[in-house]
Amino acid sequence: MNVVTLRSPGGLDKLDVHEREAPGEPGPGEVRVRVHASSLNYHDYGVVAGAMPTEDGRIPMSDGAGVVEAVGEGVEEFTVGDRVVSTFFPGWLEGPARIGDFTTTPGDGVDGYAREQVVRPTTWFTHAPRDYDHAEAATLTTAGLTAWRALVVDGNLKAGDTVLVLGTGGVSIFALQFAKLMGATVIATSSSDEKIARLKELGADHTLNYKTEPEWGKRVKALTDGRGVDHVIEVGGPGTLPQSIDAVRIGGHISLIGVLTGRGGEIPTAKLMAKQARLQGLIVGSRRDQIEMIRAIDASDLHPIIDRCFALDEIADAFRHQEAGRHFGKICLEF
Repeated sequence: MNVVTLRSPGGLDKLDVHEREAPGEPGPGEVRVRVHASSLNYHDYGVVAGAMPTEDGRIPMSDGAGVVEAVGEGVEEFTVGDRVVSTFFPGWLEGPARIGDFTTTPGDGVDGYAREQVVRPTTWFTHAPRDYDHAEAATLTTAGLTAWRALVVDGNLKAGDTVLVLGTGGVSIFALQFAKLMGATVIATSSSDEKIARLKELGADHTLNYKTEPEWGKRVKALTDGRGVDHVIEVGGPGTLPQSIDAVRIGGHISLIGVLTGRGGEIPTAKLMAKQARLQGLIVGSRRDQIEMIRAIDASDLHPIIDRCFALDEIADAFRHQEAGRHFGKICLEF
């Protein structure tokens, strides 16, 4: 089979595509999956770029979608031919968060899905949505589930709520789509007027350009008649958090998902306290969360927004496309 490995200390020029012996038959409780797609996340970029060091020879990519080729003894959840998608934390099956690092995450602490075949325990996968192709399914493992957990699992999103999403990356676009699916009002930001037009096409009720309106927190409050939003999908970190605190309502919920503006910085703690808002960090979600998200997708016509697909041997070019920051939605690998 074809496989991609990363040479230490990382870097896009350290990604090698080569042939390796395909895995054998699955053992008890295992499945063999022919992987057909993956999708790029900032976490994957951190690994391949060397910002998040991993073992020499690591197979990257946390997201994987494909078809079950063989099942081991005792497997009942899957049959040959089932379309499946991987889970981000294979050991976190359900319940509250119980893991705070990436030691068990495919593509980081263990080998990931930049390969054509894999044998893994059944709990490493769930069924994919019925109407999704492999690239669409591969967007769910990290970005889709992060947005779902932020809004639905942790945020208890309900119809009539107001949601603020920052930017046009995978998590933010999924958050917009899930929020609209559940009857919420969405305010979306971007630095690009072209991307703002696309956000409106996806159903954003209000949009603003954060470059021309650097004090966008006040603008969000004005759009909500001075009340503030119920939920903020905060992907920027210290550079945007003060504005998010301005934008959230008293008693509202801020999901801290990304640190695009840096890993450290000042937080206006007095303002956060006065807002009595809940600031909650999160990393993706459990297998049960993923199953419930896919059940909701199957009951709707929601499909992910895919910016562009690359072949497996074009993985470095795919990350360069991500690095350029001009994409809207998800970037995928198909093979």
